[in-house]
Amino acid sequence: MNTPHQLHPVFPDDFLWGGALAANQCEGAWDEDGKGPSVADVTRHKPDVDPRDYRAGHAITLADIQAALEWTDSKGPYAKRRGNDFYHRYQEDLDLMAQMGFKTLRVSIQWSRLFPTGEETEPNAAGVRFYHELFRAMRERNIQPLVTLHHYEQPLATVFNHRGWYDRAMVDLFMRFAEVCFREYGEAVKLWLTFNEVDSIFRHPFTTAGLLAEHFEGMNMEEVCYQALHHQLLASARATRLLHELVPDARMGCMLTKLLHYPLTAHPEDQLTAQRTNRDNEMAADVHVHGEYPRWVERDWVRKGLHVEVADADRVELAAGTVDFLSFSYYMSLVSAHDEGERERVSGNLSSGVKNPYLEVNEWNWQIDPEGLRYSLVSLYDKYRLPLFIVENGVGIRETPDADRSIRDEARIDYFRRHIRAMGLAIDDGVELMGYTPWGCIDLVSMSTCEMSKRYGFVYVDADDEGNGTYHRTPKQSFDWYRHVIATNGREL
Repeated sequence: MNTPHQLHPVFPDDFLWGGALAANQCEGAWDEDGKGPSVADVTRHKPDVDPRDYRAGHAITLADIQAALEWTDSKGPYAKRRGNDFYHRYQEDLDLMAQMGFKTLRVSIQWSRLFPTGEETEPNAAGVRFYHELFRAMRERNIQPLVTLHHYEQPLATVFNHRGWYDRAMVDLFMRFAEVCFREYGEAVKLWLTFNEVDSIFRHPFTTAGLLAEHFEGMNMEEVCYQALHHQLLASARATRLLHELVPDARMGCMLTKLLHYPLTAHPEDQLTAQRTNRDNEMAADVHVHGEYPRWVERDWVRKGLHVEVADADRVELAAGTVDFLSFSYYMSLVSAHDEGERERVSGNLSSGVKNPYLEVNEWNWQIDPEGLRYSLVSLYDKYRLPLFIVENGVGIRETPDADRSIRDEARIDYFRRHIRAMGLAIDDGVELMGYTPWGCIDLVSMSTCEMSKRYGFVYVDADDEGNGTYHRTPKQSFDWYRHVIATNGREL
């Protein structure tokens, strides 16, 4: 029976509480120990661009990349090269996570740390060793790794040698990387994800798939994105099968950016617009889970005159490489309307839509909606009937330590309290939820704006957008709050 008044959610005893990081946003050490440059290393903070202008923030050209490669100063706008210095401080950071009681930590493996250009036949030994040491340190603290293979950090060389994931050769290069990861770390890692937010290729094609518009002049970029996405979906299916062969007790998940769109009104056209938008959002997850493209996708290709090469053998591989669970990120909800051009709009961390008159909007223009998380959990579980895992959720906040160096982040606590309560209610609704890893559990560089000042963590890192600071770690008020949530298995929020 549905109980919306429930105050004390009941989470499974084996629920995986933890946090989430991405290597390109936290590790730093971008040119140490043989690592090659990645697509992330040439993206920069743009203080002259409104952070709510998502497209302008992600725009990148050949000239931008050249300027980035010529930049040699350790300070400056290329913050992802520094991250929060996790590469050198992971032992200290894992100690803090263990103090909070983390059961799991989501991390990623930088492809360019193992294969600097992506073309090498043998991995970089120093890179292989680093992740062995990281997973060993996690095991010593009883923290289970949840590892993403491809989290916006492919080798930069593949952008020029292959035009990114548009080239089918990328599938084989990725499989060489994946096989090394499974053989080297399969004993320590039992939970894997293939591609982070694979659906995001249409929002930021360079970050997601190494697609540079200047490499495709005269071509339809929607077609280019679909072709690259197909190659990533094919690589995901192959990697899933390989994991099951090499590490039979491991599980592979896919990762969706859950961009929930409500219809603005009961107008039938608003309903249909929201339905189409939500279907677009979940298309890649459909392939991951069901092993085939939805019928509407290929009909859409024909209607738009798009030519996407999908071989018959590819369809067999997609069907044979379905995932074991579905993970997703959720930060906010959005609204669709058939007359969007006439409506006030908001843009956020991931996308944009019509302003919802019933929701609060924060300084980053996000519409905060905990109930939307419950809605998403129920709808995704009803559709896919696979275990779900929330692997990103959180809120960016500008913060300055008080005179006593403390950070009283009541707004973050309130955000998490409301979202965790919504998770509990979804479980009560019958959803099978594996775990919860809030994003950026220790302050790191924002993916969307490449800045440190958009802070997500339970732990404050003393660093600014230009790389100044001590990088000292200081637990925030939310640190103790989340520790208590984990200790009580979500009963006391």
